[in-house]
Amino acid sequence: MNWDQVRKEYETSKITLKALAEKHDIKIGTLKSRKSREGWSRDPTKKDATKTEKVATPSKRMQPKKEPEIVIDNDELNDKQKMFCLNYIKYFNATKAYQKAYGCAYSTARVEGHRHLTKPNIKREIERLKAEQQQSLFLDGKDVLQKYIDIAFADITDFVEFGQEKRPELDHNLEPMIDENGDEITYSFSYVNFKNHDEVDGTLITEVKKGKDGVSIKLADKMKALDFLSKYTDLLSENDKKQLQQEKLKMDIQKTKAEIDNLSDDKDDGPIEILIKRKGEG
Repeated sequence: MNWDQVRKEYETSKITLKALAEKHDIKIGTLKSRKSREGWSRDPTKKDATKTEKVATPSKRMQPKKEPEIVIDNDELNDKQKMFCLNYIKYFNATKAYQKAYGCAYSTARVEGHRHLTKPNIKREIERLKAEQQQSLFLDGKDVLQKYIDIAFADITDFVEFGQEKRPELDHNLEPMIDENGDEITYSFSYVNFKNHDEVDGTLITEVKKGKDGVSIKLADKMKALDFLSKYTDLLSENDKKQLQQEKLKMDIQKTKAEIDNLSDDKDDGPIEILIKRKGEG
């Protein structure tokens, strides 16, 4: 085997390690080991999608400094699979990671996300990323900001399903009851169903409690997150700024409604008068 020729072909072309191994009838593990041991690298003048880290060149004075971009170096994964891995170690939620990587419907992501986790090459890459994450290689200000965004914009329907459905009235034989017109007699039933742990972002839940009244969950403090983001709106995208305003408006409406409900519970059954003054009036 002419290893000098194999190395030259790798460094001067865009061929993947897998394709190179098949072309020269070499085991992929042997090729990777050789590449790592001898320090093979691509021609720096060519674009390389497999670089581990792309670091900005030294910037000129008065120009903003670019941040390094983390890119997965794994020829066994395509771009979407790499994005899935990165999103999974960020959210630890296969469904959410698949949706962000592939931009598909929730029902599809729910199935395919978990199927991705069973693939050996994806599983190995996630384990490697977890090991790096434990060394705090990925933790920075943007991650902290993103977590506050996730908390502030969390929707209860991301965690539970609730509503009403009709159920048939049953007789003593547990058979559906029929009225005089031959129609099935039904009643309305309110339900609340919690989603499975692998369908939600568990990092946004601070407490799960089972008591005599059933199971309850407590989400991270939404108001605290909204207050935090209000102080750093200059760091948010335009879409996040709009959603922040919408969420604050929702919370204000809920707070006002709660105050009105408290007033209506007072012993005095007389009418409640709400006075709205224009700015500047006494």
